[in-house]
Amino acid sequence: MLQIQGFVFNFASENTYILYNENKNAWLFDPGNMNEQETQAIESFIKENGLKIEKILLTHAHIDHVLGLQWAFDTYKVPVTMHQDDQEVLDMLQASGIRFGFQIDPVNVDINYINEGDELSLDGEKFKIYHVPGHSPGSIVYHNENQKFMISGDVLFEGSIGRTDLYKGNNEQLISGIKNKLFILDPETQVFSGHGNPTKIGFEKEYNPFFK
Repeated sequence: MLQIQGFVFNFASENTYILYNENKNAWLFDPGNMNEQETQAIESFIKENGLKIEKILLTHAHIDHVLGLQWAFDTYKVPVTMHQDDQEVLDMLQASGIRFGFQIDPVNVDINYINEGDELSLDGEKFKIYHVPGHSPGSIVYHNENQKFMISGDVLFEGSIGRTDLYKGNNEQLISGIKNKLFILDPETQVFSGHGNPTKIGFEKEYNPFFK
């Protein structure tokens, strides 16, 4: 049985997630920790639960989702999984930091690119990958059909969708991707978003104002 632990980090109240199972094997999604206190919170949880981080996964590479990426790579020494279309976003990290008023070094990590149609497995629990651009060019969603949940990054939120006024954003593309790839899934599928509370596909399909 998979379990999810969420952390709210940094100036953007970004959701970082740890996914883990009874074997203590774990994946770390979107490490957004930006200071010692936040890093301590996530390190403590991993140590206290005896978890082994097997993968670092990005839903996308906007600054608020990767502030702890170098720390995560250096600490757990596993490659970073992401979509190739967000490599240029990751490469803009220093410029993004300046825009937000602080300095950040460029990341130097090993990267495994992943595409729509690929599958990942955590001890037999399979995850389907959906490429849903529009918020960022390489936004991807990780979907576990068996336990009916997804980690969606900034694609879909409770009552909202990701911003599309950022670099290479595209509103029509995002709306279309959500409708054609996510809203066709089981309505009971839980959505763990990059910001805010979890929600469900069925609820968003019926009540999300962006789809009226």
